Amino acid sequence: MTRDPRYDILFQPMKIGPVITPNRFYQVPHCTGMGWQRPRTLAHMRGVKAEGGWGVVNTEYCSIHPSSDDTPNPCASLWNDSDIRAHRLMTDKVHAHGSLAGAELWYGGIRTANLTTREVGIDLGSYPNSAGHPFQTRAMDKTDIRMFRDWHRKAALRAKEAEFDVVYVYATHGYMISNFLSPTLNTRGDEYGGSLENRVRFVRELIEDTKEAVGDRCAVAVRFSADEEIGKDGTPIFGDRREMFEMLANTPDLWDINIADYSLEMGVSRYVKEAPLEPYMDWVKSVTDKPVVTVGRFTSPDTMASQIKRGVTDFIGAARPSIADPFLPNKIKNGQVDSIRECIGCNMCYAGDSLAAPIRCTQNPTMGEEWRKGWHPEKIEPKHADEKVLIVGSGPAGLEAARALGHRGYEVMLAEAGRELGGRVTRESALIGMSEYARVRNYRQQDMAEMANVDVFLESPLGVEDVMAVEADHVVVATGAKWNKTRFDWTTYRSVAPEGSDINIFTPDDIMDGTLPTKGPVLIYDEDSYYMGGVIAETLTKAGLDVIIATPADKVSAWTEQTSERWRIHTSLMKLGVGIELSHGLDSYDGATATLVCEYSGNSKKIRAASLVMVTQRTPNDALYQDLLASVDGNIDALPFSLGKIGDCDAPAVVAAATYAGHRYARELGAPYDVDQMRHDRVDVGETSDAPKVKKPSTRYLETLCKYYEEEVEGEAYFHAIAERLKDPENRRKMTVIAEVEAFAAQSVRPLIEKYGLSPRDHKDLLKSGRDEAARASASWADQIAEMTRSFPGYVDDFLALEQMAPPEDLPRLKLLTEHEVAAIAFLNRENAGLPASEKPMLTYLGRIS
Repeated sequence: MTRDPRYDILFQPMKIGPVITPNRFYQVPHCTGMGWQRPRTLAHMRGVKAEGGWGVVNTEYCSIHPSSDDTPNPCASLWNDSDIRAHRLMTDKVHAHGSLAGAELWYGGIRTANLTTREVGIDLGSYPNSAGHPFQTRAMDKTDIRMFRDWHRKAALRAKEAEFDVVYVYATHGYMISNFLSPTLNTRGDEYGGSLENRVRFVRELIEDTKEAVGDRCAVAVRFSADEEIGKDGTPIFGDRREMFEMLANTPDLWDINIADYSLEMGVSRYVKEAPLEPYMDWVKSVTDKPVVTVGRFTSPDTMASQIKRGVTDFIGAARPSIADPFLPNKIKNGQVDSIRECIGCNMCYAGDSLAAPIRCTQNPTMGEEWRKGWHPEKIEPKHADEKVLIVGSGPAGLEAARALGHRGYEVMLAEAGRELGGRVTRESALIGMSEYARVRNYRQQDMAEMANVDVFLESPLGVEDVMAVEADHVVVATGAKWNKTRFDWTTYRSVAPEGSDINIFTPDDIMDGTLPTKGPVLIYDEDSYYMGGVIAETLTKAGLDVIIATPADKVSAWTEQTSERWRIHTSLMKLGVGIELSHGLDSYDGATATLVCEYSGNSKKIRAASLVMVTQRTPNDALYQDLLASVDGNIDALPFSLGKIGDCDAPAVVAAATYAGHRYARELGAPYDVDQMRHDRVDVGETSDAPKVKKPSTRYLETLCKYYEEEVEGEAYFHAIAERLKDPENRRKMTVIAEVEAFAAQSVRPLIEKYGLSPRDHKDLLKSGRDEAARASASWADQIAEMTRSFPGYVDDFLALEQMAPPEDLPRLKLLTEHEVAAIAFLNRENAGLPASEKPMLTYLGRIS
């Protein structure tokens, strides 16, 4: 497909100081929840973005000194040579795709308490910690200013040595450097405070220092707020920002512009739509000759091109859109605009950093799994066998499983009991402010529409007999969950209505079905603490009802603090006149009066409530799964298909967990993932100077280990290919089990391959080699059994010899390699003897039976 010429402007190379970008797509610095602790995870994630066409890919905030430690939030760091080596992992990945890599040098000051390093933070004054920790900064004197400039300069030099192309001076977001610009905070009486010229001096010196240190090869960017203070959305309060910007206008090589209100800049889609920063940008480009970048949760190529053509910005800055779809630029470039995974503005990515965990994405379930699991947003392994998969339920988990399995090449049947696809996202997107959540459904529905191997059946409720009649090889239930009318008091689920009463209690399901209370006041009791309670409150208030929201938490929608939306939710409810009862649990409700109990004092109070909406917990809709199990007396292996359940049907959670569950099911079908072998992105003490000394393994051992690993991967592909050629279903099933045993054996020793830095042949090449060998082999079941009976016993001796060469700490994994051959030989003995269930030893090895 060819690119729409309207978007050609987005692909123009741009000069930033001494470097040139391949296009105008600019991944701005953004948090990842990975930081210095997970360098490989981080490097692979950033590398995929470069592969997807982002012309500039930046780090997150990168500490320049141990006295800027943001624990518990993970930040990057450039403190020493070890950090240089860690960052090279990222810059090499980014450069491999022709993109530029940028480092955002950062110092927290008032915002960081240095809980890990225990260093004393510095700022322009002795200020209380703005994150709420009981610490204050030390007021900087001129010696501290000189010392800080030296810290910053050394960090810039380290960034250059790490092969970064863009180096930042970070002068916004309330961190230390930005405080020097503040007309209220900066009351210093020396040349660094008071007048506008003095307040700008420190930033000017840092820009000049950085350009002097690295400007011969690196562009110097400045992150800067266009407005002075938070005002009404879309109505900037500029203060003297324009004047100070004019004083620095052409000093850096690039301006990265944001605003004072982070809840608008990072706003969730409930309250903030695309391109919200445009009113704040109207003067910026008129007073500088340097290129400018800004953000706006851009997902529409038309909006992007318009921003450039109208002179709002020179680059399309993005954090969240680059997370939702790392290949967004390439999709526009290649004329695949309809295949963009648009960001839904839920800020689940931001929650990862807030919780000190690697970022996750509702739309992109591969985000954060690029290194650990080898997942790629646009690539997936082909099917392992010619099989049919039945998915029951088309919510976010079912849709993602169907989409991903379709790309793998499986024959997929998606059965939906209702008239629409989407499950909870279709229902929730109809609530006030939630319309963009429908993108979760829309992207997957459109992607599947082009797949001939995916069939969708609406209005198709299925029972046990229906499922059996499909004759699928695999069945997965994804039928979601329903909201409870009860609450959980941390000992049991219990009703708040009198026993035996028929009081009508509403849940979010009722509201989404269009069944609203007819009279108020309506009490919404929120134990969910995410967005649903606030959404229901806004929905009912705008329907003309008086609403009170009560929660046992100390804050409304408490968990949304992780997604940077709690402030806006609380503000919205107050503006709507919603009554708010914090720190109170609901004890009872009689249809007219609710009794609330204080979480601290235990005191109770009664409030009038004509209606009650319970937003508490959910119960999985897993009846079909349980019925299928019951049909074989709970013996799951007796079913003629593999059976699973995913998403809310398995364990109710956020939408991002559902799309991840669906994707994981699709990825792991035919290639089970052993969670006990999950990769950890951490320092291996075996590689440090203070580690116990161990005998270095021999070259022969390492070469043999690599060779046997390659053979297991080839064997997996070989036996899958043979299975596809077998006509008898029973024999085909047994041969598939052999392939799974080979795959498990390979996975068992994969950590050793990584431990020693071995370089086996490319995985795809190994699979192809196995399939090619199968194409040359006999497809006769008897011939295959005879050949395996002849050759397999000798392999046991080979594996035992490998154990003899191995360091003791490697033996547990190598024994799994030996045991897989023992299990296969046991199968052959039973098969040759004509015993029933001959594959039992292999299933035992795989852990399916005991």
